[in-house]
Amino acid sequence: MAIEDPCSIVIFGASGDLAKLKLIPAIYELAREKLLPESFALVGYARTEITDEAFRDSCREAITKNARSKASGINKELLEWLLARTYYRSGDYGEAGAFDRLKATLEELDKKHGTAGNRLFYISTPPGVFESTIKGLGERGLMKKGAGKKGSAGGWQRLIIEKPFGRDLASAQQLNKTCYEQLAEEQIYRIDHYLGKETVQNLMVMRFANSMFEPMWNYKYIDHVQITVSETVNVDDRGGYYEKSGATRDMIQNHIFQLLALVAMEPPAGLDATSVRDEKVKVYRSVRPILGKAVDDFCVRGQYTAGEYLGKKTPGYLAAKGVAPDSKTETFSALKLYIDNWRWSGTPFYIRTGKALPQKLSEITVRFRSPPLTLFQKQNQSPVYPNDLVIKVAPEEGISIRINGKVPGGALNIKSVAMDFFYKNTFKVEAPEAYERLIHDGMVGDQALFIRGDEAEAAWQIIDPIESYWAASPKKPETYAPGTWGPAGAMKLIESDGRTWVATSDSEQQPIIACAL
Repeated sequence: MAIEDPCSIVIFGASGDLAKLKLIPAIYELAREKLLPESFALVGYARTEITDEAFRDSCREAITKNARSKASGINKELLEWLLARTYYRSGDYGEAGAFDRLKATLEELDKKHGTAGNRLFYISTPPGVFESTIKGLGERGLMKKGAGKKGSAGGWQRLIIEKPFGRDLASAQQLNKTCYEQLAEEQIYRIDHYLGKETVQNLMVMRFANSMFEPMWNYKYIDHVQITVSETVNVDDRGGYYEKSGATRDMIQNHIFQLLALVAMEPPAGLDATSVRDEKVKVYRSVRPILGKAVDDFCVRGQYTAGEYLGKKTPGYLAAKGVAPDSKTETFSALKLYIDNWRWSGTPFYIRTGKALPQKLSEITVRFRSPPLTLFQKQNQSPVYPNDLVIKVAPEEGISIRINGKVPGGALNIKSVAMDFFYKNTFKVEAPEAYERLIHDGMVGDQALFIRGDEAEAAWQIIDPIESYWAASPKKPETYAPGTWGPAGAMKLIESDGRTWVATSDSEQQPIIACAL
């Protein structure tokens, strides 16, 4: 990985949880990996009025508690090097006077730390102030339109924007419009941290660098694809935020659709940002629209009730703080999608996500079509299971291939054998956190793992008709008990096609013998 140009990083929303849990520790880890330039400065910005020293104390605590390498010990000398280059400014987002003071600070840091006018701005604020922050950056001269590339006169300026990028197509288009008024596309880095995960990045390597997969990666050999992103946590005190999003907007439109696109895309012309993102956009534009009453047949929404799971009680979503007592917001969502192109004709993609589920996992299962089984039908004393390729995104990153093998003995018994590959076991190194890779790419100027404007809008075009139908429908979400795999409708969605969810509970799985690759 390249070491970047001299630069300053400015984190808007520096007092928030994301900054403390992920962003500031990620910057420390980049320094530990010698991927920060010597000429570097970090500036936190938020409404809270605190001193530079108080912010440095907060950063020290965040790194000590949350850095990936904390188990092996924090490098105190390196930490102090970073904190000596850390500053804080306060003000409203987009406030002219506050942004003028921020500009003056950055110009001072250019002289003090040699950051050369190169600036990476990271918007980690509530979505309601995205636009005012972007306008402030452009109008107060902190970002010059078109100055996104290395060697730009006066230094480069780039902007990372956290999700959610809009809450529907219209708001995404408006946010894009605001961005384009102040910035060029080459300066805009719409982040989805799933794209920074090693397994997600490995999807293209697995698909296009292995001849055993690419010839079979189509409707002729693949029966269907499942994507599950499940969480064990409930909404707790985030009901006010969740009421404005729901599971479909919160997880499917961004995280899950990114996984979908990488699984389904055609081989790009190259690994550059334009080529990769062109192919992802084609996937979204090929998804068959789900319109009107078809939503009832292809989509399921659920809402967890009161109950006990994982040794704790939950009062149910409707009793959460900030949630309306008659809320129709879904805490679980499942969709069946078809991608109407030559590669995936007739192949269903089943996706689901939810809160208060039994396991925390992010997993893609590619199920291959069963071979002709007449050879085993007369003698086999056990069922023959289909082959699965399971791509594990979280909590452990790796790949599992499930094939059939004969159990030793006189009888012809067949069992599914899982050949597992896990990054931590194979490479004997801990994979970097997603935010480490993405912040580094922002400094280098590589947009391949970020979302383009038309890509964000294309994803919303799939979701908008579903959300509109649900909003107008008198039907409420199906209920499900916490600690289960969602409402009955989610099971029916796939079982009515003669299939079952793979990542459910151990009791519902075929017996598997594990062996490490």
